Amino acid sequence: MKLSTFCAAAVVAAATAGTAQAQVISISTTAAGSFTNSIGSAIGKVIVEDLKMKAVVAPGQSHGHEQVNDGNSDLSLVTASDLQFFVTGTGDYEGRGARKNIRIVARMVPLIGAAFVQKNSPIKSLTDIKGHRIGWGFHVQKSVFRLVQAQLANAGLGEKDVKPVLVQNIIGAANDFAAGKTDVFWFAVGSGKVKQVSAKVGGLRILPIDGSPAAVARMSDVYPTSYAMMMKPSPAAEGLTKPSPLMAYDMVLFSNTKMSEDRIYKIVKALSRNKKSLASTFRPLARFDPKGMAKPYAHLTYHPGAVKFYKEQGTWPPKG
Repeated sequence: MKLSTFCAAAVVAAATAGTAQAQVISISTTAAGSFTNSIGSAIGKVIVEDLKMKAVVAPGQSHGHEQVNDGNSDLSLVTASDLQFFVTGTGDYEGRGARKNIRIVARMVPLIGAAFVQKNSPIKSLTDIKGHRIGWGFHVQKSVFRLVQAQLANAGLGEKDVKPVLVQNIIGAANDFAAGKTDVFWFAVGSGKVKQVSAKVGGLRILPIDGSPAAVARMSDVYPTSYAMMMKPSPAAEGLTKPSPLMAYDMVLFSNTKMSEDRIYKIVKALSRNKKSLASTFRPLARFDPKGMAKPYAHLTYHPGAVKFYKEQGTWPPKG
């Protein structure tokens, strides 16, 4: 099933299964083609096919924090660090107040965020970005802006060292790169959008991070919970030509206090037994670990439905 046709297919599948009165599970994600949209679509497919529920994936310009917190959406996905900032009203959400309705559901997969350049670009490393044009600002996706700043910090660079080109979100930054307006763009490795851009510009190459302890510390100071992960070339890693250290950070599924314990329990249980389906829908989910869905994160509280399943699974309390 193509991700772009998932939403309509999800409702049809549920209806033909005789579940017209079933709860519709809404999943808010970032724009179509983004990493979270692809994961959300894979999760929705499992909800439809395994649980015989209806599921609707709603792509938007930003992450679904507000919608989920207010109870207008059931599920969304974001990095653990961004969710920490959101629930505490700190970092990129300074002054907005704490959000008490958010409940984490599961760690889904390590997200690998990387800088991409054209395959024949003279830029060979993050330090080579100095003096070049890059997307900047990310008004509606501050977590992406923090990612860019963290990788610049990894290389010992800052705003004064680059030529900023203002963008609103990660899709806009990728489009600017494809149009020749910038020299580097950042995106999640394995995303459909990366493949689209690669086809348009004649191939891409990933810039590895500096994996030394000091450089990784500079990176994690800007982007808490991030870490270095060695990755090998694979069909899921467009632009990676050799084993390289890349920046990783956990993508988590979250809900709210309005979602019932039973529904969350069933969703988490279904995800845990459907790794094959998840990975076949979106290849980077091959990194999904059913035994690693519970991981401790400061300031984040797990939904009681998720806790119930993790206790049954023997992975509660989480370690890490």
